Amino acid sequence: MSVTGRAPRADALRNRARVLEVAYDAFATDGLAVPIDEIARRAGVGAGTVHRHFPAKVDLYRAVVENRIDSLVAEGRALTEDVPPGEALFVLLRSLVLHWGAADRGLKDALAGEGIDVAVAIPETERAFLDLLGGLLEAAQDAGAARRDVDVLDVKAILAGCFAIQDANPEQAERLTEVVLDGLRAA
Repeated sequence: MSVTGRAPRADALRNRARVLEVAYDAFATDGLAVPIDEIARRAGVGAGTVHRHFPAKVDLYRAVVENRIDSLVAEGRALTEDVPPGEALFVLLRSLVLHWGAADRGLKDALAGEGIDVAVAIPETERAFLDLLGGLLEAAQDAGAARRDVDVLDVKAILAGCFAIQDANPEQAERLTEVVLDGLRAA
């Protein structure tokens, strides 16, 4: 229901869905720096339509990034269900860099803190992501597979570094990510 007490019109719901779809694609391809006017143009709506649904650009970021990180957390949990605790962290990090990061520049930017401060904009989502990483790190440490002198924020920084490697040298990203992950492993 809207502020007026009426349900949103069908065309308004379609426009909002279209803007979100286009914003997701634009952020995934071009990163979070895509201007609102460009998203409106790609969606075939006016900038006013975008602003009616998302008054500030951060509102649009929040909607798109929150959805992507929530999906990532769900897939991360599912991905690691059948993986031994000592390896689950490494499987997830490898997947984040080589699958998610390679396909979704906006998500990569958000996780690296570029364009949006996820901890401020969507703190519950950031907490869920860090809980996933932290749980996997603790399990890997308990299994003797990961170094004990790192914490979850170190792992997030390592992830951001791997994203930077991928941006700088996509052909070498897989090999260099493995080198970085080897540094995270217990001796």
